[in-house]
Amino acid sequence: MMHFPTKDEILDWIRDNPGAAGKREIARAFGIKGGGRVELKRILRELEDEGHINRRKRRLGHSGHLPPVGILVAGEPDGDGDIFARPVDWPVDPEPGREPPRILYMPRKGDPALGYGDHFLAKLRPIGTGDGLTYEARLIKRLGEGPRRMLGIFKASAQGGRILPIEKKADKEWLIATGATNGALDGELVEAEAVPGARLGLRHGRIIARLGDPGEPRQVSLIAIHEHGIPYDFPQSVLDEAGHAKPIPQDFGEDLRQLPLITIDPADARDHDDAVAATADDDPKNPGGWVVWVAIADVAWYVRPGSELDREARKRGNSTYFPDRVAPMLPEALSADLCSLHEGADRPCLAVRMVLSSDGRKLSHRFIRGLMRSGASLSYEQVQAAEDGTPDEATTALLESVIHPLFGAYQAAAMARDRRQPLDLDLPERKVELDDEGNVNAIRVRERLEAHRLIEEFMILANVAAAETLEDRRRPPL
Repeated sequence: MMHFPTKDEILDWIRDNPGAAGKREIARAFGIKGGGRVELKRILRELEDEGHINRRKRRLGHSGHLPPVGILVAGEPDGDGDIFARPVDWPVDPEPGREPPRILYMPRKGDPALGYGDHFLAKLRPIGTGDGLTYEARLIKRLGEGPRRMLGIFKASAQGGRILPIEKKADKEWLIATGATNGALDGELVEAEAVPGARLGLRHGRIIARLGDPGEPRQVSLIAIHEHGIPYDFPQSVLDEAGHAKPIPQDFGEDLRQLPLITIDPADARDHDDAVAATADDDPKNPGGWVVWVAIADVAWYVRPGSELDREARKRGNSTYFPDRVAPMLPEALSADLCSLHEGADRPCLAVRMVLSSDGRKLSHRFIRGLMRSGASLSYEQVQAAEDGTPDEATTALLESVIHPLFGAYQAAAMARDRRQPLDLDLPERKVELDDEGNVNAIRVRERLEAHRLIEEFMILANVAAAETLEDRRRPPL
């Protein structure tokens, strides 16, 4: 009679044979027959109760170890855009000590994009050992889309209610059980997520957000935000980090506060991201030339790599603008204050100094990290009116020292642009004007001014300088 295996020997065999670790295979491997199978069953049950092994579809696996092929559920992308998955038969909120190993999805060229909750069949390869065991997952087949969310109108009933979808493509109603209404009222605009339910019939869901009266005009942008999954509210940890940000020290970088930098933006702009200045070049080797400065807010001073702010900004990617609201990339404490180049306020900046010839050729450039102070926050209309001979109180004092030099440098840069003969898409911009109730009052075409083209041309020059610098240093742009 063969030696009856110990628990350690059984665990070693399961570890070495992850694809064939059923009770029958274990018995065959150790020559266990007859009454010995009862003892084997008892040992396996003890190992499972002790957390050493997991049972999945009549197969036994070493706790934390996965078979070479399995069905996975995709998670949300992390701050780096990587997708980590979990086995489909592993609970979403496992007990402490029963967490699944980390599974990194490694897409190949041509693989379909996976969304949160998508189920897929994957080939698994361990890339770590012990407590740090991690797996790489390669897609074999996408099995289906994961749980979706729905925005709709809640219709209450004695059994809970239903949700009528706002989106035209979503023609199916959702059933909401009594305990899943989140206190929603009949006729209220709500957001719901799908929950497991019967295989046949309408989909089941639970309400996760109550959004108020759907008839209010201001709900239009809110509906768009939820329909497209645009992040709006910030997690408390992100707000706390932004609230602890401190003003820049006075000895930061190169002192650029003596430069005649000003910001030029739409009249209704809340934040000011960039500033410009121009002076005649006093170098006798460049007669009639110009020195142009472009400075942008140094957001990186406040948003450090790996911070809560950085991870949230990566997830959002950009600010999204609506006629009545903004879904910002950064909390207001930064986007509208410390990272905004307000008039008279000292702000960290990344600036480029560009030397232009009299005919607009860029002769040289230099990037600087420094401290600036905007001399004025002006609108395009104010700057254009001043250049055209009708300055107001804010622009009169700046006309000779700031505004005329800006347009002089722009005229030189425009000559170089005309020689290049670029594709010029001078498309009109439309502005939606709302009344106090959120109703559309008018849709107006914004007039295109030379002041707009001035800023555009200087920004293009700054981007050219940045591209040349990255190319010279053989650094990737991202």
